Amino acid sequence: MSGKTDRMGLRIVLGIWLTLIIILALTLPMVPQPQHWYDLPVIPGLEEKARIIFFHVPTAWLSAVAFVTSMVFGIKYLRHNRMDDDIKSASAAGLGFLFCFLATVTGAIWAKFNWGTFWNWDPRETSIFVLLLIYGAYFALRSAIDVEEKRASLSAVYSIIAAVTMPFFIFIMPRILASLHPEPLINAQGKVHMNPTMLVVFLGSLAGFTGLYVWMWSLHVRTQRIAHHHVPAEGE
Repeated sequence: MSGKTDRMGLRIVLGIWLTLIIILALTLPMVPQPQHWYDLPVIPGLEEKARIIFFHVPTAWLSAVAFVTSMVFGIKYLRHNRMDDDIKSASAAGLGFLFCFLATVTGAIWAKFNWGTFWNWDPRETSIFVLLLIYGAYFALRSAIDVEEKRASLSAVYSIIAAVTMPFFIFIMPRILASLHPEPLINAQGKVHMNPTMLVVFLGSLAGFTGLYVWMWSLHVRTQRIAHHHVPAEGE
């Protein structure tokens, strides 16, 4: 009973935290020369559209975290052949796909306001689209195999290969090709300057969304254990 109460309390705190962060991210004024503690600095070239940073960056960050988590538990499955590790790996991959999709959507919204169209086949847009295809194929592979052990083994190998390609599509490809992404513009004028308030909201958003990911992942793992006839957790 105490454990359920603790989890409920954490969920309430997380909900309040995210609500507060979203309100601050959308309502705090952005001014060229911040004079008050609640003022956010204007980022050259982005202006009010810079607010998308508070949502786009956390979703992209969690995509990478989830895909790496999927790889880690894929490796653990290959070492120990525990179905619980397969459940954790697949659950992380699913959330990685979800957050990758959300990063694509938030990026497309920014592109619409800044470039006039949702999609431009910019290198960063193209790379994240390819990443979605790679992990879409992961779930196609899982759905095509009925034997649990074979599905888990092939999925584990695929999750490792997919995660190895992920840094190339997220970090390398967009930087070696000419891009419309705002990062080159920002870097041309130096690092993005965040005053303490903007930094607190940004880090608070990262922390809040990370907490959301952890909660969603643990919830999905628990439901999948039940669906798979109470697969024992590690250590049981």
